[in-house]
Amino acid sequence: MEFRLNEEQRAWQMIARKFAEDEIRKISVARDAIEDPRATFDWEIIRKGSELGLRTLGVPKVWGGPEVDFTTQAVVMAELARGDSAIAKTFSQCWKWCHLIMDRCTPEQQERYLKPFIADHAFVLGGGITEPNAGSDNRLPPLDAPKTGLRLSGVADGDGWRLNGEKCFIANANIAKLIFVFTRTNPEVAVRQGTTIFAVQMPHEGVRVGKVFNKDGWRFYQNAELIFENARVAQSDMMGKLHGAMSHHGGKNAKFAELEYSANAVGVCDAAVEMAMRHARSETRGGRPLADQQTVQLQLSEMNMVTEALRSFMLRVATESDDEGDEHFAHSHFLMNFATEAIQRVCNLNQVIHGYADGRASAAADKLVRDAIIWTHIAGDAVQKMKAVSFLLK
Repeated sequence: MEFRLNEEQRAWQMIARKFAEDEIRKISVARDAIEDPRATFDWEIIRKGSELGLRTLGVPKVWGGPEVDFTTQAVVMAELARGDSAIAKTFSQCWKWCHLIMDRCTPEQQERYLKPFIADHAFVLGGGITEPNAGSDNRLPPLDAPKTGLRLSGVADGDGWRLNGEKCFIANANIAKLIFVFTRTNPEVAVRQGTTIFAVQMPHEGVRVGKVFNKDGWRFYQNAELIFENARVAQSDMMGKLHGAMSHHGGKNAKFAELEYSANAVGVCDAAVEMAMRHARSETRGGRPLADQQTVQLQLSEMNMVTEALRSFMLRVATESDDEGDEHFAHSHFLMNFATEAIQRVCNLNQVIHGYADGRASAAADKLVRDAIIWTHIAGDAVQKMKAVSFLLK
Protein backbone atom coordinates (compact mmCIF):
# COMPACT_ATOMS: atom_id res chain seq x y z
CA MET A 1 0.00 0.00 0.00
CA GLU A 2 1.41 3.39 -1.04
CA PHE A 3 0.82 6.56 0.97
CA ARG A 4 1.17 9.93 -0.70
CA LEU A 5 -0.40 13.08 0.67
CA ASN A 6 -2.29 15.19 -1.82
CA GLU A 7 -1.97 18.97 -1.98
CA GLU A 8 -4.78 19.64 0.50
CA GLN A 9 -3.46 17.11 2.99
CA ARG A 10 0.05 18.51 2.72
CA ALA A 11 -1.25 22.06 3.20
CA TRP A 12 -3.04 21.12 6.43
CA GLN A 13 0.04 19.24 7.60
CA MET A 14 2.16 22.36 7.08
CA ILE A 15 -0.37 24.57 8.91
CA ALA A 16 -0.29 22.21 11.89
CA ARG A 17 3.50 21.86 11.83
CA LYS A 18 4.08 25.61 11.81
CA PHE A 19 1.53 26.16 14.58
CA ALA A 20 3.17 23.47 16.69
CA GLU A 21 6.66 24.85 16.17
CA ASP A 22 5.79 28.54 16.54
CA GLU A 23 3.12 28.43 19.25
CA ILE A 24 2.70 25.09 21.01
CA ARG A 25 6.29 24.16 21.76
CA LYS A 26 7.11 27.42 23.47
CA ILE A 27 4.43 26.88 26.13
CA SER A 28 4.39 23.09 26.42
CA VAL A 29 6.83 22.38 29.26
CA ALA A 30 5.85 25.49 31.21
CA ARG A 31 2.12 24.63 31.14
CA ASP A 32 2.93 21.07 32.18
CA ALA A 33 4.84 22.32 35.25
CA ILE A 34 1.89 24.29 36.70
CA GLU A 35 0.73 22.60 39.91
CA ASP A 36 -2.97 23.48 39.80
CA PRO A 37 -4.59 21.16 37.19
CA ARG A 38 -7.19 23.81 36.36
CA ALA A 39 -4.49 26.38 35.62
CA THR A 40 -2.57 24.24 33.12
CA PHE A 41 -5.13 25.08 30.45
CA ASP A 42 -4.54 28.09 28.20
CA TRP A 43 -7.42 29.55 26.18
CA GLU A 44 -5.07 31.66 24.08
CA ILE A 45 -3.49 28.65 22.36
CA ILE A 46 -6.95 27.23 21.64
CA ARG A 47 -8.11 30.51 20.10
CA LYS A 48 -4.99 30.77 17.96
CA GLY A 49 -5.45 27.23 16.68
CA SER A 50 -9.14 27.79 16.12
CA GLU A 51 -8.43 30.80 13.93
CA LEU A 52 -6.43 28.43 11.69
CA GLY A 53 -9.32 25.96 11.52
CA LEU A 54 -7.77 23.38 13.84
CA ARG A 55 -10.67 23.31 16.33
CA THR A 56 -13.31 22.76 13.65
CA LEU A 57 -11.44 20.32 11.41
CA GLY A 58 -14.16 17.68 11.79
CA VAL A 59 -17.04 19.94 10.70
CA PRO A 60 -18.54 19.44 7.20
CA LYS A 61 -18.39 22.26 4.67
CA VAL A 62 -22.16 22.65 4.72
CA TRP A 63 -21.81 24.00 8.28
CA GLY A 64 -18.72 26.09 7.61
CA GLY A 65 -15.98 23.60 8.41
CA PRO A 66 -13.11 22.22 6.30
CA GLU A 67 -14.57 18.65 6.08
CA VAL A 68 -11.20 16.95 5.74
CA ASP A 69 -10.73 13.20 5.49
CA PHE A 70 -9.30 10.86 8.13
CA THR A 71 -5.84 10.85 6.58
CA THR A 72 -5.68 14.63 6.89
CA GLN A 73 -6.94 14.50 10.46
CA ALA A 74 -4.31 11.89 11.30
CA VAL A 75 -1.37 13.85 9.91
CA VAL A 76 -2.59 17.05 11.58
CA MET A 77 -2.88 15.23 14.92
CA ALA A 78 0.64 13.89 14.58
CA GLU A 79 2.04 17.35 13.86
CA LEU A 80 0.20 18.95 16.78
CA ALA A 81 1.25 16.16 19.14
CA ARG A 82 4.85 16.66 18.10
CA GLY A 83 4.48 20.03 19.80
CA ASP A 84 2.39 18.81 22.75
CA SER A 85 0.31 15.65 23.00
CA ALA A 86 -2.27 17.06 25.43
CA ILE A 87 -2.86 20.23 23.43
CA ALA A 88 -3.30 18.11 20.30
CA LYS A 89 -5.89 15.99 22.12
CA THR A 90 -7.83 19.08 23.18
CA PHE A 91 -8.26 19.97 19.51
CA SER A 92 -9.00 16.45 18.24
CA GLN A 93 -11.52 15.89 21.04
CA CYS A 94 -13.67 18.47 19.27
CA TRP A 95 -13.40 16.63 15.94
CA LYS A 96 -14.47 13.41 17.65
CA TRP A 97 -17.77 14.83 18.87
CA CYS A 98 -18.39 16.69 15.61
CA HIS A 99 -18.32 13.27 13.95
CA LEU A 100 -20.88 12.07 16.51
CA ILE A 101 -23.14 15.04 15.75
CA MET A 102 -23.06 14.26 12.04
CA ASP A 103 -23.57 10.52 12.62
CA ARG A 104 -26.46 10.72 15.08
CA CYS A 105 -28.18 14.11 14.99
CA THR A 106 -31.14 15.34 12.98
CA PRO A 107 -30.56 18.32 10.65
CA GLU A 108 -32.24 20.57 13.24
CA GLN A 109 -29.88 19.35 15.96
CA GLN A 110 -26.86 19.72 13.70
CA GLU A 111 -27.76 23.34 13.09
CA ARG A 112 -28.46 23.98 16.78
CA TYR A 113 -25.14 22.51 17.94
CA LEU A 114 -22.74 23.30 15.10
CA LYS A 115 -23.62 26.92 14.36
CA PRO A 116 -22.57 28.24 17.81
CA PHE A 117 -19.59 25.85 17.82
CA ILE A 118 -18.30 27.25 14.54
CA ALA A 119 -18.87 30.87 15.63
CA ASP A 120 -17.03 30.76 18.96
CA HIS A 121 -13.26 30.16 19.15
CA ALA A 122 -13.66 29.28 22.84
CA PHE A 123 -16.32 26.62 22.24
CA VAL A 124 -14.96 23.16 22.98
CA LEU A 125 -16.83 19.86 23.17
CA GLY A 126 -16.74 17.02 25.68
CA GLY A 127 -18.20 13.55 26.12
CA GLY A 128 -19.13 11.67 29.28
CA ILE A 129 -18.93 7.88 29.50
CA THR A 130 -16.59 6.88 32.36
CA GLU A 131 -17.93 6.62 35.90
CA PRO A 132 -16.33 5.77 39.27
CA ASN A 133 -17.49 2.14 38.95
CA ALA A 134 -17.70 1.81 35.18
CA GLY A 135 -14.80 2.44 32.85
CA SER A 136 -13.41 0.24 30.11
CA ASP A 137 -16.02 -2.44 30.89
CA ASN A 138 -18.40 -0.30 28.85
CA ARG A 139 -16.47 -1.24 25.71
CA LEU A 140 -16.91 -5.02 25.90
CA PRO A 141 -19.51 -5.62 28.63
CA PRO A 142 -21.04 -9.03 29.39
CA LEU A 143 -24.29 -9.18 27.45
CA ASP A 144 -26.02 -11.13 30.23
CA ALA A 145 -25.00 -8.85 33.11
CA PRO A 146 -27.22 -5.73 33.29
CA LYS A 147 -25.64 -4.64 36.59
CA THR A 148 -22.31 -3.94 34.85
CA GLY A 149 -21.43 -0.77 32.96
CA LEU A 150 -22.41 2.85 33.46
CA ARG A 151 -25.13 3.75 35.96
CA LEU A 152 -25.90 7.45 35.39
CA SER A 153 -29.68 7.18 35.27
CA GLY A 154 -32.07 8.83 32.85
CA VAL A 155 -35.74 8.72 33.79
CA ALA A 156 -38.48 10.01 31.50
CA ASP A 157 -40.14 13.16 32.83
CA GLY A 158 -42.95 14.54 30.66
CA ASP A 159 -41.40 15.89 27.49
CA GLY A 160 -37.86 15.46 28.84
CA TRP A 161 -35.58 13.39 31.06
CA ARG A 162 -34.11 13.66 34.57
CA LEU A 163 -30.45 12.66 34.93
CA ASN A 164 -28.89 11.58 38.23
CA GLY A 165 -25.46 10.18 38.94
CA GLU A 166 -21.80 10.91 38.48
CA LYS A 167 -19.21 10.84 35.72
CA CYS A 168 -15.45 11.00 36.24
CA PHE A 169 -12.32 11.66 34.16
CA ILE A 170 -14.56 13.42 31.64
CA ALA A 171 -12.63 15.22 28.92
CA ASN A 172 -13.12 19.00 28.90
CA ALA A 173 -15.84 18.66 31.57
CA ASN A 174 -14.85 21.90 33.30
CA ILE A 175 -14.41 23.96 30.13
CA ALA A 176 -16.79 22.51 27.51
CA LYS A 177 -19.93 24.32 26.38
CA LEU A 178 -21.58 21.15 25.08
CA ILE A 179 -21.14 17.67 26.56
CA PHE A 180 -22.52 14.41 25.19
CA VAL A 181 -23.58 12.26 28.13
CA PHE A 182 -24.02 8.49 27.88
CA THR A 183 -26.98 7.68 30.13
CA ARG A 184 -28.51 4.42 31.34
CA THR A 185 -32.16 4.73 30.32
CA ASN A 186 -32.99 1.05 30.88
CA PRO A 187 -31.11 -0.51 33.82
CA GLU A 188 -32.83 -3.87 33.37
CA VAL A 189 -30.88 -4.83 30.25
CA ALA A 190 -27.19 -4.92 29.32
CA VAL A 191 -25.49 -1.57 28.93
CA ARG A 192 -25.31 -1.93 25.14
CA GLN A 193 -29.09 -2.28 24.93
CA GLY A 194 -30.08 0.29 27.56
CA THR A 195 -27.96 3.41 27.00
CA THR A 196 -28.94 6.73 25.40
CA ILE A 197 -26.89 9.84 24.55
CA PHE A 198 -28.08 13.30 25.60
CA ALA A 199 -26.49 16.61 24.62
CA VAL A 200 -26.08 18.77 27.72
CA GLN A 201 -25.35 22.45 27.19
CA MET A 202 -23.13 23.93 29.88
CA PRO A 203 -23.58 25.53 32.31
CA HIS A 204 -26.69 23.49 33.08
CA GLU A 205 -29.01 23.53 36.05
CA GLY A 206 -28.51 20.39 38.11
CA VAL A 207 -25.05 19.69 36.68
CA ARG A 208 -21.91 20.71 38.51
CA VAL A 209 -18.22 20.16 37.98
CA GLY A 210 -16.50 18.33 40.81
CA LYS A 211 -12.80 17.61 41.09
CA VAL A 212 -10.45 18.45 38.25
CA PHE A 213 -8.00 15.56 38.19
CA ASN A 214 -4.31 16.22 38.83
CA LYS A 215 -2.74 13.78 36.37
CA ASP A 216 0.89 12.79 35.84
CA GLY A 217 0.60 13.10 32.07
CA TRP A 218 -1.52 15.10 29.63
CA ARG A 219 -1.68 17.85 32.23
CA PHE A 220 -2.90 20.51 29.80
CA TYR A 221 -5.84 18.29 28.83
CA GLN A 222 -8.67 18.81 31.30
CA ASN A 223 -10.39 15.84 32.98
CA ALA A 224 -12.98 16.36 35.69
CA GLU A 225 -15.97 14.97 37.54
CA LEU A 226 -19.50 15.79 36.43
CA ILE A 227 -22.23 15.43 39.04
CA PHE A 228 -25.87 15.24 37.94
CA GLU A 229 -28.50 16.06 40.56
CA ASN A 230 -31.98 15.84 39.07
CA ALA A 231 -30.74 17.60 35.93
CA ARG A 232 -33.43 17.96 33.30
CA VAL A 233 -32.72 17.61 29.59
CA ALA A 234 -35.18 18.07 26.75
CA GLN A 235 -36.35 15.27 24.49
CA SER A 236 -34.96 17.33 21.60
CA ASP A 237 -31.47 16.86 23.03
CA MET A 238 -31.57 13.08 22.67
CA MET A 239 -29.02 12.01 20.08
CA GLY A 240 -30.18 9.16 17.91
CA LYS A 241 -32.58 6.50 19.11
CA LEU A 242 -33.68 5.74 22.65
CA HIS A 243 -31.39 3.03 24.09
CA GLY A 244 -29.32 3.25 20.91
CA ALA A 245 -26.08 4.85 22.17
CA MET A 246 -23.96 1.70 21.92
CA SER A 247 -25.80 -0.25 19.26
CA HIS A 248 -24.98 2.17 16.46
CA HIS A 249 -22.42 0.81 14.00
CA GLY A 250 -20.52 2.61 11.29
CA GLY A 251 -20.22 6.34 10.75
CA LYS A 252 -17.18 8.54 11.19
CA ASN A 253 -17.37 8.62 14.98
CA ALA A 254 -17.04 4.84 15.14
CA LYS A 255 -13.91 5.00 12.98
CA PHE A 256 -12.18 7.80 14.86
CA ALA A 257 -11.10 6.86 18.40
CA GLU A 258 -8.24 4.38 17.91
CA LEU A 259 -6.94 6.35 14.93
CA GLU A 260 -7.00 9.54 16.99
CA TYR A 261 -4.88 8.11 19.80
CA SER A 262 -2.50 6.35 17.44
CA ALA A 263 -1.87 9.44 15.31
CA ASN A 264 -1.20 11.39 18.50
CA ALA A 265 1.31 8.69 19.52
CA VAL A 266 3.13 9.14 16.20
CA GLY A 267 3.64 12.82 17.02
CA VAL A 268 4.95 12.04 20.51
CA CYS A 269 7.38 9.50 19.07
CA ASP A 270 8.54 12.06 16.49
CA ALA A 271 9.21 14.54 19.30
CA ALA A 272 11.14 11.93 21.30
CA VAL A 273 13.26 10.90 18.30
CA GLU A 274 14.01 14.51 17.43
CA MET A 275 14.94 15.27 21.04
CA ALA A 276 17.19 12.21 21.35
CA MET A 277 18.97 12.84 18.04
CA ARG A 278 19.66 16.45 18.96
CA HIS A 279 20.97 15.44 22.39
CA ALA A 280 23.20 12.72 20.95
CA ARG A 281 24.78 15.17 18.52
CA SER A 282 25.45 17.87 21.12
CA GLU A 283 26.42 16.01 24.31
CA THR A 284 29.32 13.89 25.50
CA ARG A 285 29.49 11.11 28.07
CA GLY A 286 32.71 9.59 29.37
CA GLY A 287 34.70 11.99 27.24
CA ARG A 288 33.13 10.80 23.98
CA PRO A 289 30.30 12.28 21.91
CA LEU A 290 27.08 10.36 22.54
CA ALA A 291 26.54 10.00 18.80
CA ASP A 292 29.79 7.95 18.55
CA GLN A 293 28.80 5.46 21.24
CA GLN A 294 27.44 2.15 19.96
CA THR A 295 24.82 1.72 22.69
CA VAL A 296 23.32 5.14 21.91
CA GLN A 297 23.41 4.42 18.18
CA LEU A 298 21.47 1.20 18.74
CA GLN A 299 18.94 3.01 20.91
CA LEU A 300 18.46 5.73 18.30
CA SER A 301 18.08 3.11 15.58
CA GLU A 302 15.35 1.34 17.55
CA MET A 303 13.54 4.62 18.22
CA ASN A 304 13.53 5.52 14.53
CA MET A 305 12.52 2.02 13.45
CA VAL A 306 9.58 1.75 15.85
CA THR A 307 8.37 5.26 15.04
CA GLU A 308 8.38 4.65 11.29
CA ALA A 309 6.60 1.33 11.72
CA LEU A 310 3.90 3.04 13.77
CA ARG A 311 3.56 5.83 11.18
CA SER A 312 3.09 3.34 8.35
CA PHE A 313 0.49 1.35 10.29
CA MET A 314 -1.34 4.54 11.24
CA LEU A 315 -1.47 5.77 7.63
CA ARG A 316 -2.79 2.39 6.50
CA VAL A 317 -5.64 2.52 9.01
CA ALA A 318 -6.34 6.17 8.14
CA THR A 319 -6.59 5.23 4.46
CA GLU A 320 -8.84 2.27 5.23
CA SER A 321 -11.00 4.51 7.40
CA ASP A 322 -11.53 6.84 4.45
CA ASP A 323 -12.88 3.89 2.46
CA GLU A 324 -16.45 2.69 2.79
CA GLY A 325 -15.59 -0.81 4.03
CA ASP A 326 -15.30 -2.01 7.63
CA GLU A 327 -12.01 -3.88 7.34
CA HIS A 328 -10.33 -1.13 9.36
CA PHE A 329 -12.12 -2.06 12.61
CA ALA A 330 -9.85 -4.92 13.68
CA HIS A 331 -6.78 -3.16 12.29
CA SER A 332 -7.56 0.01 14.26
CA HIS A 333 -7.63 -1.94 17.54
CA PHE A 334 -4.35 -3.65 16.70
CA LEU A 335 -2.94 -0.24 15.76
CA MET A 336 -3.93 1.15 19.15
CA ASN A 337 -2.18 -1.70 20.94
CA PHE A 338 0.94 -1.26 18.84
CA ALA A 339 0.87 2.50 19.46
CA THR A 340 0.72 1.84 23.21
CA GLU A 341 3.83 -0.34 23.06
CA ALA A 342 5.65 1.95 20.62
CA ILE A 343 5.16 5.19 22.51
CA GLN A 344 6.31 3.65 25.80
CA ARG A 345 9.43 2.20 24.21
CA VAL A 346 10.43 5.30 22.25
CA CYS A 347 9.86 7.76 25.09
CA ASN A 348 11.67 5.59 27.63
CA LEU A 349 14.68 5.27 25.33
CA ASN A 350 14.71 9.04 24.87
CA GLN A 351 14.85 9.46 28.64
CA VAL A 352 17.66 6.90 28.92
CA ILE A 353 19.71 8.71 26.26
CA HIS A 354 19.28 11.99 28.11
CA GLY A 355 20.45 10.41 31.35
CA TYR A 356 20.45 12.32 34.58
CA ALA A 357 22.27 15.42 35.79
CA ASP A 358 22.32 16.01 39.54
CA GLY A 359 19.67 13.29 39.89
CA ARG A 360 17.22 15.06 37.57
CA ALA A 361 16.16 14.05 34.10
CA SER A 362 15.44 16.48 31.28
CA ALA A 363 12.08 18.13 31.97
CA ALA A 364 11.03 17.75 28.33
CA ALA A 365 12.10 14.09 28.15
CA ASP A 366 10.37 13.38 31.45
CA LYS A 367 7.18 15.01 30.20
CA LEU A 368 7.06 12.74 27.15
CA VAL A 369 7.35 9.65 29.38
CA ARG A 370 4.52 10.88 31.62
CA ASP A 371 2.32 11.70 28.64
CA ALA A 372 3.00 8.26 27.17
CA ILE A 373 1.68 6.56 30.31
CA ILE A 374 -1.82 7.66 29.24
CA TRP A 375 -1.83 5.05 26.46
CA THR A 376 -1.72 2.17 28.93
CA HIS A 377 -5.31 2.78 30.01
CA ILE A 378 -6.99 5.17 27.58
CA ALA A 379 -10.00 3.75 25.71
CA GLY A 380 -9.77 0.37 27.42
CA ASP A 381 -6.92 -1.89 28.42
CA ALA A 382 -4.70 -3.94 26.12
CA VAL A 383 -6.51 -7.23 26.73
CA GLN A 384 -9.83 -5.74 25.64
CA LYS A 385 -8.25 -4.25 22.56
CA MET A 386 -6.71 -7.56 21.56
CA LYS A 387 -10.19 -9.10 21.65
CA ALA A 388 -10.68 -7.17 18.42
CA VAL A 389 -9.52 -10.37 16.69
CA SER A 390 -13.19 -11.35 17.00
CA PHE A 391 -13.87 -9.01 14.06
CA LEU A 392 -11.66 -11.24 11.91
CA LEU A 393 -13.29 -14.46 13.07
CA LYS A 394 -16.84 -13.54 12.01
